Amino acid sequence: MTIRRFLGISLLAVVAGCNQTDKPADLGVTSDPSGVQAAAQQQTQVAVIQGSCPQVFLRDGTAVLQRYGKGAKDDPQNLAYQVTLGDTTRQCVLNENQLVMTIMVQGRIVVGPAGAGGTVTLPIRVAVMDGETSHYSQLVQFPVTIPADGSAAQFIFTQSNVAIPGGSGSFTKAYVGFEEGSAKKRKK
Repeated sequence: MTIRRFLGISLLAVVAGCNQTDKPADLGVTSDPSGVQAAAQQQTQVAVIQGSCPQVFLRDGTAVLQRYGKGAKDDPQNLAYQVTLGDTTRQCVLNENQLVMTIMVQGRIVVGPAGAGGTVTLPIRVAVMDGETSHYSQLVQFPVTIPADGSAAQFIFTQSNVAIPGGSGSFTKAYVGFEEGSAKKRKK
């Protein structure tokens, strides 16, 4: 008995749905010329499946940055802060003549005994290589805020518009890491 009622109600719902008319606006049809331009723009930029988007790697020895206070080096008691880069991800869009990547890296900053709250600038290098050929390389001075209470903080580094002319080859890889050397000029 319950099954018959359910089937009857379901049949009525299907029939009622068939009798409903849709307005052109409900179907996404528009007479606005900008809709044509948006459709043409979508056709020129096609999202690439992740398998074709170059992977992002952290360069060996550049995923950790340590800064010390007052000219000290390698002294744990004078450590101002330590920054570590972790998980990475990427997204690619392909247009007529290039592949454009957006690269994201998760990071964490921890305050040391000689550190304090405030904003620090991290020198992060983004590079895209196809074997020995460099397609892209940029050093970004990325600001990160250390909480006033001295606790650890997490951040997300994003580099958009990483353009690879002609797309990516089978050996193309993106690399992210801290630039060697000082984040700012040291006084002599």
